[in-house]
Amino acid sequence: MTHASPALPAARDDRWLALAVLCAGTLMIVLDATIVNVALPAIQRDLGFGPSSLAWVVNAYLIAFGGVLLLAGRLGDLLGRRRIFLVGLTVFTLASFACGVSDSRETLIVARFVQGLGGAMTSAVILGMIVTMFTEPRERTRAISLYSFVASAGASIGLLAGGVLTEALNWHWIFFVNVPIGIVTGILALRLIEDDEGLGLGEGADVLGALLVTGALMLGVLTIIRTSDVGWTSIETLATGVTAMVALVAFVVREARTANPLLPLRIFRSRAVTGANAVMLLLVAGFFGTFFIGSLYLERVLRFDALAIGLGFLPVSLSIGLMSFAFAEPLITRFGHRVVLRGSLGMVLVALLWLARLPASATYFVDVAPSLALIGIGAGLGFPAIVGLAMSGATSSDAGLASGLVNTTRMVGGSLGLAVMASIASTRGAALAAVGADGAAALTGGSQLAFVFAAALIVAAIGVAWTVLRSDGLPRLSRADEATADIEAMPDAA
Repeated sequence: MTHASPALPAARDDRWLALAVLCAGTLMIVLDATIVNVALPAIQRDLGFGPSSLAWVVNAYLIAFGGVLLLAGRLGDLLGRRRIFLVGLTVFTLASFACGVSDSRETLIVARFVQGLGGAMTSAVILGMIVTMFTEPRERTRAISLYSFVASAGASIGLLAGGVLTEALNWHWIFFVNVPIGIVTGILALRLIEDDEGLGLGEGADVLGALLVTGALMLGVLTIIRTSDVGWTSIETLATGVTAMVALVAFVVREARTANPLLPLRIFRSRAVTGANAVMLLLVAGFFGTFFIGSLYLERVLRFDALAIGLGFLPVSLSIGLMSFAFAEPLITRFGHRVVLRGSLGMVLVALLWLARLPASATYFVDVAPSLALIGIGAGLGFPAIVGLAMSGATSSDAGLASGLVNTTRMVGGSLGLAVMASIASTRGAALAAVGADGAAALTGGSQLAFVFAAALIVAAIGVAWTVLRSDGLPRLSRADEATADIEAMPDAA
């Protein structure tokens, strides 16, 4: 009789139910990163935000989220992943309610920051729980594919949900909707996911390292975000950028010398882990930035309303869903993570190059929808391959760390990509407007340059995939292995 690993359900059926609970938590967190975008004009009108201060409704969440993900992942290893998941879920749910009842700019921004902290604690440990639940390669690939679908499709679903809730009710409900979901997810997590004690703080309570990396990540994201207001060469940008780099270098030095590091540098000895995180950073930077730039283009050039913008991104969600559920697992099993990743990056590159030639007189079904569908296909295949590589070799003692690392890479990449692409589009648009271009032409020109930048990021990701990721780092299943896995998956006759 086999024994379930600590913190995990014993029955196979319970594992998949627990996975559904974890994916529900993931969806709620990812939705919140984009659901606000569509409601920003309504929030601006009701609370009196200025053009520059309005960005903090999004930025406060991103800075907090990206800053504490790595710390939260390690705390999951030390204190227990289910415990950190539930604490984060509680904080996120309460902060969502506070966002919904906010009647001032300051209250909403503070509540969004706290919401980001809760979201980071919740999502940082989810992958760690998944990879320790599913140890058999085929099952793990299938579980990661489902998680990747939720994590990547949630961004576009958030745009649709934001449009529906804002149009049908009001912007407050984009936050209130999290409350019942959070409560139900927490109750099911208590029932379906067994508690784990963790390693204890004595095994890695690196307080100084935690402060250094959290400060470096928060300050780094803040520096990029502020460039749209103060410019890339301003004293503020240079000072905060240098400070963030100094803190990051100090963190690396600290981790190399301390006995119980927050982030053991040995994890980067794996080419699969290092390369996968680098590809994740580059891919997500272009992926999430494309959502933001695309939303502005649909709204201001094609004149879509909030609901139409959400519907306009459905090709991404549908494509990701189809690829994740039907094709990712068999293709990765047959060809390996590396081959599938390379092909998926190629598709995303083609889609971004097509978007980079968008005219001001574009039609949605010819110029926009095909590219969005192709991006969805690439993401639906690429993200499971990346996550599988990034989590390869993770043990029960450091699965939370590996999970926190890949989630940190994903969130920081998305934040930085969004900030840089927004800055590029804004600067280019302003330059075109200064020489006489109308509003649509100026925004289109800025969008084109931003998409070119996103394509350049994917080219860099392809370079990493062909050089650093020269071998999978993960075994592929033979037909005999697959048959054995199928037999093991059957319930015991007794």
